[in-house]
Formats: sequence, C-alpha cells, structure tokens
Amino acid sequence: MVSKQTRFWILIGLVTISGFSQGMLLPLIAVILEQNGISSSINGLHATGLYIGILLSSPFMERPLQRIGYKPMIMVGGALVIISLSLFPFWQALWFWFILRVTIGIGDQILHFGTQTWITATAEKHNRGRSIAYYGLFFSVGFTLGPLMTNLLAFGIHVPFIISSFLSLIVWLFMIWVRNETPEKDHTTAHGASSIKRFAKAIRLAWVAFFPPLAYGFLEATLHGIFPVYGMRIGHDVNLLSLIIPSFAAASLFSQIPLGALSDRIGRKKVILTVVAGGIIAFFAAALLENSVVALFATFALGGLFVGSLFSLGISFMTDLLPKDLLPAGNILCGMAFSIGSILGPFLSGFFLDFWPNLSFFYVIVTLLIIVFAATVYKKDPSASEPQEA
Repeated sequence: MVSKQTRFWILIGLVTISGFSQGMLLPLIAVILEQNGISSSINGLHATGLYIGILLSSPFMERPLQRIGYKPMIMVGGALVIISLSLFPFWQALWFWFILRVTIGIGDQILHFGTQTWITATAEKHNRGRSIAYYGLFFSVGFTLGPLMTNLLAFGIHVPFIISSFLSLIVWLFMIWVRNETPEKDHTTAHGASSIKRFAKAIRLAWVAFFPPLAYGFLEATLHGIFPVYGMRIGHDVNLLSLIIPSFAAASLFSQIPLGALSDRIGRKKVILTVVAGGIIAFFAAALLENSVVALFATFALGGLFVGSLFSLGISFMTDLLPKDLLPAGNILCGMAFSIGSILGPFLSGFFLDFWPNLSFFYVIVTLLIIVFAATVYKKDPSASEPQEA
C-alpha cells in the first residue's frame, strides 16, 4: 500500500482527469450540437445534464461514505465516469447523450466528494489553504487541456471520447494500491443528527463560503458550454475558440497556490474580495473588447488569474468556518453550490443569447460576480476565518 503523500497525489491525479473530462465535454458537445443546428437555449439546457447529476446525487453521499469508506466511493465514481465516456460514440441521440451527462455528473460528484473530504479531513490547519489549492490547481490543469480535444473532431466524433475514457481508466487503476480509510468519528454524522439538520446548520454557519463555488461553477459551465456558441456567432473561428477557453484555466494555474498560501496568512475573506473584484474588471473588459481575439485571450487569462481559484478558496473558507463533524455536510454543500451555479450558467446564458442577441453575454458573468462581492462584504469576518498559526 502507498504512503499518505503518494495517496494525496493519486487523489490529485483523479481530480485532474475529472477536470479534463469535464473541460472536454462542455465545449465538445456544444460545438457538435451547434453544428447540428441545435438552438443555443436547448444547447444550454443540455449542458446542465452534468450538473443535474451532481445535484441529484449530492444529498446521498454522506451515509455511504461512513459505511464503506473513501476508496470504494472513489472507485465507484470513477467507474461511472469511465463507462459513460466510452458510450458517447455508440449512439448520437440528444436524449441518450443527456443521460450520459447526468451519469457522469453522478460519478464526478461521488469521486469529488470522496477525494475532497479525504483531503480536507487530513489537511494540517497551518497549510490547509495550500493543500486545497493543489486540489483546485490540478482540476484547472485538466480543464485547461480538456477543450483542446475539440480539435480532434476532424479525425472523427469518437476520438475525443475514446482518449478521455482511456486516460481516466489509467489514473483510476492507481487507486488499487491505496489503503481504504473511513471518516473519523468526529467527521461522521455526530450525535445522530439528521442530514437536513446538519445541512441547515452548515448553511447557517458558512453560507458565505458557498458563493465562491457557485460562482466558479457558473463561470466554468458558461465559458466552456455557451461561449463557443457565442464566439462562433460573433465571427470567431472554432479552432481559435478552443484555444481561448483554456487560457482562463491555464492562467489560474499560476495563482492557485500563491492565493491559497496568501489566504492562510491574511484570511480567506480578504483574498476572496480581491479576486472577485479583479474578475469583475476582467469580464467587463471582455464585454467591451469581445470582437478582438487578442483581447479575449488577455481578458480570459486575467479572469483566470483572479477568479480561477474561487472553488478552492471557497472550500478552504468553508473548512475554516465549520466544526469537523460538519465537514462532510459542508463538502456536499460546496458540491451542490457548484452544481447549482453550473446549471444556472448555461441555462441563463443560453436564454440571454436568444432574447438579447445584441448584448454581450459577459454581462451575465459580471452581474453574478457583483452579487458574490456584495454577499462577501455583508458577512462579518468571523474569527474562524482568521489565518491559522503554524
């Protein structure tokens, strides 16, 4: 069996390949459906399948984790993703692809809940932000590479799906050498409290920490699922779009670890406010300069440097605000917030394009970030969110 450090990097590898498959699916299917004449609103609704799966499965994660432990949960989630990816080329029916997207969402949520809770439960307090930043960093690595698979459509519609399922299988097999563990007593459903009561208490204590994952989900799904459609409509080449989209995730690679470490020192709230303000500026500039490919590269990269770390910062903030017995519930709620944002992103942006075709869809993103900024300002900075001493 592998060491604790090796286990950490295997978990990170699973997160990376999950980001890769998600980053591939959103633009790839959006481009295929657009080329087949599917409307942007239907395209956007179809993209929500992944996140409907995440949302539907989230309330049922906690009890199986207590019973079977981390490893079986992660193995089941990974298997669902691998099998679903491999089935896409067999039948190009809209409803069948939607079912596969929902199934991948369920598998991804199981996988992420297992890895995320394992990492947050075992991270040391003094470097918690840095540890979770690695989680976000390598998810972004996968997301950066995923959209590039759109270029492989020239070799056949089946090629991207086969490659992604094969890569997922290779990483998944490393879990065979990981020793299973179950959550410690204070990480389980302590005192017999119901899931609803624990979720309600987690929301009351840490509601502000769920806004960053929601915003990141909104951004991720919108930029990968709807921007390719919008970009083609305003005259940009699909191959250039497949390079512009990864610039958001690629830029976040440079800021994830520094921002995580900085949040350990000065507090999560200050860092979150700073990055959200930077994101507002970046995407407002994108709305004004969207006809320039160079400007889109620059604004996407600037946006990635700032708000590309929102998911990991939100998880760190949640971990600071909640007692250990509520961490599983908090991790579930982070996943649910992410999925709600991911559902709202393509849905609202798709209808925005249909009803206000002359307005830039980047204004939808700017509006959301302003709401997140205001909510974070409103919430008093609790002592639990102060940086931990080494």
